Parts: sequence; C-alpha cells; structure tokens
Amino acid sequence: MARLRPPALDPERVEARLPSFGARNAFVFATCALSPALVEQCFADGEVLPLARNRHTPVYALDRLARHPDAEVRASVAARPDVGPELMAELREDPVEYVRMCARVHPFPRTWAEYDVIDRIIGHGPDCTCPITEPFTTSHTEPAVGPSPDWFAACAVSGEPVLRRVAASWPGLSAQLVETLARDDDEEVRIRLACHHPLAPPPLLLDVFVTRPVHRPHLLALPAFPRTGWAHLIGHPDPEVRALAAADPALPDPPLEDPDASVRRAAATNPSLPPEAIETLLADPCTAEGAAANPALSVPRLHALLDHCLNETATLPT
Repeated sequence: MARLRPPALDPERVEARLPSFGARNAFVFATCALSPALVEQCFADGEVLPLARNRHTPVYALDRLARHPDAEVRASVAARPDVGPELMAELREDPVEYVRMCARVHPFPRTWAEYDVIDRIIGHGPDCTCPITEPFTTSHTEPAVGPSPDWFAACAVSGEPVLRRVAASWPGLSAQLVETLARDDDEEVRIRLACHHPLAPPPLLLDVFVTRPVHRPHLLALPAFPRTGWAHLIGHPDPEVRALAAADPALPDPPLEDPDASVRRAAATNPSLPPEAIETLLADPCTAEGAAANPALSVPRLHALLDHCLNETATLPT
C-alpha cells in the first residue's frame, strides 16, 4: 500500500532519493514526509528550520524543536496547527515575545488553511508589497478550501494585531468591519486594509499614500483613490504629495511657481486654471505636457494642438 502514496509522502522513497536532490535538500526537509533517519540527519546537519515548518514532521521531533535554542525555530513550531495543547501552553510562556505571539494568535486547535493565511502576513512589516493571493483555493474534491468568512470576521475583532492584519488583507470582509479596521490603532492593519480591500475609505487611502511612499503606485491605481481633497497638502515637503495636491480641481490657486518641475506640470493639468493661464503654460516646454492634458481645454483647441503636433512630425527628417 505504501507504493500507492505519492512519492513525497513515502518516507522510505524520500530517503532513497535524497542523494539525487542535491541542493534541493532543504526543500525536501520542509515539504516531504521524512523517515526517522532523515529527521535525525536534519538535527545533525542543523537543517532544523525547514523541519519545524514541515507539516509531516512527527510529534517527537516537534517536542525537540519547541525547545531549540533558536527562537525562529521555536516560533515556527508555535505557529503550527498540529501542536498539542500542553506544548502550546509551554510555548506561550517562551522568553521571546515573537514566539509567544505565534503561539497565541489562534486558539488550539487550528487548521493548516488558517496557518497558511497567517503565514503570508506575519512578520512582513508595514512596507511589505508582497501580493496577497486569494485565501480560498479551488479543489476538485471540496468547493472551497480555506478559512471561512466567519474566521476572517473573528480575526477582525481579535486582540492580536497580526490577526487583524490578516482580516484587513481579505477583500471579502464586511463593510462594517472595514469601517472598524480603518480606525485601528495598528498602522499595519490600516495599511493592509487600504491596499487590499475594495471598500477601504478614501481618506485612509490618502493617509497611506502620504505616509508610506512604497505603496503609492498601487494606491494610485485603485478606483476609490481620491482625486480631490488634497488642498491641505499643497505645502507638504514631499514633491510627489504636492504634485497630487497641485492637480486637485478644488485648489483655488495651483502652484505654478513650485520649485519642483513635477509639481508645476501637475499644476498645469488643473482645470481650475483660466484659459489664458493654460495658453501660457502650453508655450512653456516645462509645463506644455501638463497643460495639454488639462480637461478645461476646449475641443477646438485640442484639435489645433493635435494638428500642430502632426505637422511638426511630418516635417521631421526621415
């Protein structure tokens, strides 16, 4: 019967093929079912971190790994869904806070689906730009494999910030919980909500844009990103922020004299400018591109600009 199992789940076959894996041994130790001899080899070779994350690692090895001197190894064990309550209680008293947090982020018992979702979020930091994949995966035997909506809702009201970050990263969260998380005390919760939930409020998107430059390209592409309401940021020290404020149509006096060229170009696009100002900007090479994109330009003037560009192109030497 053992031969009917997939090779990766047959410890004897994995052990027999190990020499042929070469540099991929760490991957094998992290994903395959291992024989007792290979488990001991992991300990002897110091390859214990992959072993701590391997969902096929036997219980006796987990007991040893939970008491390993490396806190990262202990944290990996604490995060697993298959650790018994006695060992989990011990890990909740670990001297390192990160290990204790991994042990308490979810009550015992947990599922591997929930573990996988938490693992994508935990420890990444507020400037993480890793893509968040859909936590439900298609299966031929089960219609939806993954944590339930109720589990994400429970995460949203958890006292553990990392679980609220998980909830904020799930686009299926209800509008009521989105409203709550938008005011969360944890900055990373708010950032993840802004970047990953379609109902994230525009003021939150604006706040994250201003405070976290790494997320700006993504935020600018979101349909809910606010295109007005920036006037209070016209004096911001960051020219990228000032440029967005300069294009705000509610701004009464676009900063055409800003020291930064990108801000001046953005100001030239502002439809609040009078026609004579736009004409002046069209004649200036530094602002012509922005002025040509100004929505206040009349249709005849746009056609005249296009004709001018086409004529100039036709006269270029070939």
